[in-house]
Amino acid sequence: TPQLKKLDRAVSAAHTFFVANPQHLQMREDIEKYRRMSGVKSDNFRDLEATPHWEAYEAGVQHYNADEYVQAVARLEESLTEALAALEECRALCEGPWEDEEEEEEEMQPGLYEAIAGTHYIQVLKCRQQCVLEIATKPGRISATEDFIPSHLDLLQFAYDQVGNQALAAECAASYLLFYPMDEPMLEKMKEYRTELGEDAAFTARESIQNYVQRSLMEKKLIYYSVEHLGGTFNDPDLWTPDELIPENLKEKHSLLMPIRACFSTGPLPFEGIAVTMDSRRMNGTQRVVFDRVLTESECKDLLRLTKAAGEAGDGYRARRSPHTPHERFEGLTVLRAVQLAQNGDVDWRDAKLLLQASEKSRKIIESYFTPGKKLHFSFTHLVCRTAVDEEQEGRMDLSHPVHADNCLLDPEGQECWREPPAYVYRDYSGILYLNDDFQGGGLFFTEMDTVTVTAEVHPKCGRLVAFSSGKENPHGVWAVSRGRRCAIALWYTHSQEHAEQVKDDAGERDLSTSEVDQIPPRNGVWAVPRGREQCGSGGVVL
Repeated sequence: TPQLKKLDRAVSAAHTFFVANPQHLQMREDIEKYRRMSGVKSDNFRDLEATPHWEAYEAGVQHYNADEYVQAVARLEESLTEALAALEECRALCEGPWEDEEEEEEEMQPGLYEAIAGTHYIQVLKCRQQCVLEIATKPGRISATEDFIPSHLDLLQFAYDQVGNQALAAECAASYLLFYPMDEPMLEKMKEYRTELGEDAAFTARESIQNYVQRSLMEKKLIYYSVEHLGGTFNDPDLWTPDELIPENLKEKHSLLMPIRACFSTGPLPFEGIAVTMDSRRMNGTQRVVFDRVLTESECKDLLRLTKAAGEAGDGYRARRSPHTPHERFEGLTVLRAVQLAQNGDVDWRDAKLLLQASEKSRKIIESYFTPGKKLHFSFTHLVCRTAVDEEQEGRMDLSHPVHADNCLLDPEGQECWREPPAYVYRDYSGILYLNDDFQGGGLFFTEMDTVTVTAEVHPKCGRLVAFSSGKENPHGVWAVSRGRRCAIALWYTHSQEHAEQVKDDAGERDLSTSEVDQIPPRNGVWAVPRGREQCGSGGVVL
């Protein structure tokens, strides 16, 4: 009937708007009302602006996470093909007339020939380079998915391996190595494929990927040459760009893997290999930063093993309903409890000590970046896993954690944040160290004081540490975990030694921030391997 057709269009329009604006609370309520209406089916909730490559990609990842590798291969191949096609369409749109950028004109001041030919051409190349961010940004989201093209190859390599097609798995591995030629796990897989398929077997990367990488590198060389000799700026969209491609005098200024001192001064990082992938400027705020490579894949797996062992030990890590949503269960493990379980032989002591080490390493990184020369103490530390309740995800509209600030009571209507109890007013900095990404949802997002205008998003992955000041300048929440299990170490810090987290052992009570954790002995011996750190104290809101 005409009435039902209008309702169908209304539902589709509402759903399309909500996909693009998932933080819109009124539309969230409207969608929930539509779900309860008679005559409205799940098929009515269509995204009218969905892009083919994102539809295929999300379907492929769902199959992949469900161990349905035959279906995953089909959808991921479709997504990769569509993504490369969308990339070409975007690049074609860069062939417009020269747009005079005043800022660059002031810096470059080239001659007439360079202005007409060179500057316009470089502008086109910069536009083309940014197209990968365009296709890697899901409709409705602010941030692009990192390594969007390489991630397809990574997933396809494993999926083909699981279905027994080692030849195509090797092809995907070779293609992935074009982006990250020193990736040890992938190099190990290539050795295995040579053993299985024979040394004479040809392992060549896909021609489409070879062309993509070669063209991108050629464009980057030209852009960097222009920036070095004529001035201007270039925000490289790729994490895989080889360091040797970037001129030495531009590395600190232009590389996304170097800390950019914006809005406030930051100190040098105390560990080698740590990468700053997003700073305050890129996250549209102040006192925000994202570090990568804080943990290795192996360390993440060991800490995930600790969560499993702690759960099997029973007391201290029971899954229970989340205090923030009935659609998730959460498990929490304090560092003190981890030490106690290790002393009792319930968990591997090396894994318990790794939790200490990871926490202390994060503290040192955050302290050196935000407050060099000023001591940060642990306020509270929690290893937390959130698991989606499978039978309760349909029609879900809530968040895993509502928008809040960590040291004050947020008042969106009054545009104020009251620093008074029951808020943890003594907390100064917060951090989340992620352990995995094999789940759906669960990303961190920042908002304006109104709690609905999203300003930045952080996608979890192993070894990623997001850190930020705990005040009203950083309201944040967590998207719903709609599938799988998300694990992370939640960390809060204070400048106040009075409120420092304490740990008790046979030697008495000590400040976690200053204790030498390697001196904390088990009841039946001595810790044998140095690692690092902490726990027990006042509670905290788990992220």
